[in-house]
Amino acid sequence: MTDSEQSKLIISSANAGDGLSDEIADELETGAGFELRQVVVAAASHGERLDRTLAQAVHEFSRNYLQQLIEAGAVQLNGVTVTKSAGRVKAGNVLQVELKPTPQSQAFKPETMALEIVFEDEHLLVVNKPAGLVVHPAPGNWSGTLLNGLLGRDPQASLLPRAGIVHRLDKDTSGLMVVARKRQVMDQLVAMIAARTVSREYLALAHGDWLGPAARQVEDPIGRDPRNRLRMAVVDLERNSGKTASTGIFRLGSGGGFCLVRCKLQTGRTHQIRVHMAAIGHPLVADEVYGGKPVAGLGRQALHACRLAFEHPVTHEALEFLSPLPADLAAAVAGVGLGYNQSQ
Repeated sequence: MTDSEQSKLIISSANAGDGLSDEIADELETGAGFELRQVVVAAASHGERLDRTLAQAVHEFSRNYLQQLIEAGAVQLNGVTVTKSAGRVKAGNVLQVELKPTPQSQAFKPETMALEIVFEDEHLLVVNKPAGLVVHPAPGNWSGTLLNGLLGRDPQASLLPRAGIVHRLDKDTSGLMVVARKRQVMDQLVAMIAARTVSREYLALAHGDWLGPAARQVEDPIGRDPRNRLRMAVVDLERNSGKTASTGIFRLGSGGGFCLVRCKLQTGRTHQIRVHMAAIGHPLVADEVYGGKPVAGLGRQALHACRLAFEHPVTHEALEFLSPLPADLAAAVAGVGLGYNQSQ
């Protein structure tokens, strides 16, 4: 099975039973990759079972999940594919395992983690994610993610796909996320996001003085950059694969070669705000992937999920949550001579 076929299989399986929001399906489809991990069997592991040896070496995953990888043909011993978990290894054997992300959160281990919870009831919770925290385990970040922290915080989260996560933020984007605590609520939240009844707004500091009207609607489709597969880009859907994307952008301040904007998502594509802002000539400060440069000591993309509003799927209460600018982003805004208050 090719990498592309495996990616499609993951998406098909997830759509059949897991209830994916468009943006998580988009993330899996466009961002799914794999990591090849090589292990040389130590003398102390001579004669051990293959699955036990892998579990000791690749500690981010459960032994059960590694058994699934072995059975799926994702493990090689001295260059030969092996499919029996109970097979024995010898000292000096070289194991190679193809680690892939999965929508099944049970494959990952719970971890104790301090999370800022701004709202919680028996049905859902809202978390204020700090910059630097990865949302899902993926190549290069198999542990220490929000998903791991949710599993460590609540054992019941293991019963939900992706521990109840229904949308995502990039690693270096801070701010608000809603997480389901029950399967029915998860399905409802996914449907609400698809129907655009969950309001998600972001603050962004970008390069360039803002010109033209204070409000702008960007409707450019987004797909994998055909010239650099590690990036997303605005694409021509007649020539490249991609999906429609819609972002409302509102100027809050401008001057000195910078602008502060509020962005409202109507869709949720991978890197959507970052790509749309770069496409209109305003790359985000410190977003070097899309043409931004560090400013005023800020070392991560200047993007913060500041507002989240929706009707509670069970109680039908109108909920609204606000998150102030984190210290690093507030300092950068002040450092370029712009001001911001939460009522803007």
